[in-house]
Amino acid sequence: MTDANDQLQDLLNNNKRWAAETESREPGFFSRLLKQQTPQYLWIGCADSRVPANELVDLLPGELFVHRNVANVVVHSDLNCLSVMQFAVDHLKVRHIIVVGHSNCGGVKAALYDTRVGLVENWIRHVQDVRHMHREWLDTVPEARRVDALCELNVLEQARNACHTTVVRDAWARGQEIVVHGWVYGLHNGLLEDLAVTAASAADVDPAYRQALAAVKQRYAAG
Repeated sequence: MTDANDQLQDLLNNNKRWAAETESREPGFFSRLLKQQTPQYLWIGCADSRVPANELVDLLPGELFVHRNVANVVVHSDLNCLSVMQFAVDHLKVRHIIVVGHSNCGGVKAALYDTRVGLVENWIRHVQDVRHMHREWLDTVPEARRVDALCELNVLEQARNACHTTVVRDAWARGQEIVVHGWVYGLHNGLLEDLAVTAASAADVDPAYRQALAAVKQRYAAG
């Protein structure tokens, strides 16, 4: 128990040091942060601890609104995700929703290989739906690259799902500027890649999806 408490104390000490360094670097930072939250971006990403949203895009607290879950899933029955989206779009007036997956995702890997992982299996059924949808093509991808291929396909499908939510559709209908994007993060190199499934209106969704899907398939066919 003592070791565990020591580890937690390390976190508290780290926090004190971070707060002091931040205030020293930008005097009044926390006072300003207390008064307003005006992010331009909503990041919907994976809960994986190796993918820290703010750090990857070098943004400070208050500049990025974040929702994370296993395998960056957006489904119409998830009131948690939809509530975050609704608050971000209707109240914070974000201009961009970015669905971000990452290479070698454990949730995607479990969905691909039907790995027994307990309760979370019910959640990654959504990713298995993506696998089933593209199964014939996935079977042509070399096994060493199949997980990452499904990671990218999952981003495309979840970005399309985001476009079809009532939150985004209603925003577009009233003329609010919202652009949905799909990105993937490479654990091996620390780089984000835009998969170009970019939609700024309802009319953009299907063409953007088809073009992005064709690009994924071409990239993996190229080896």
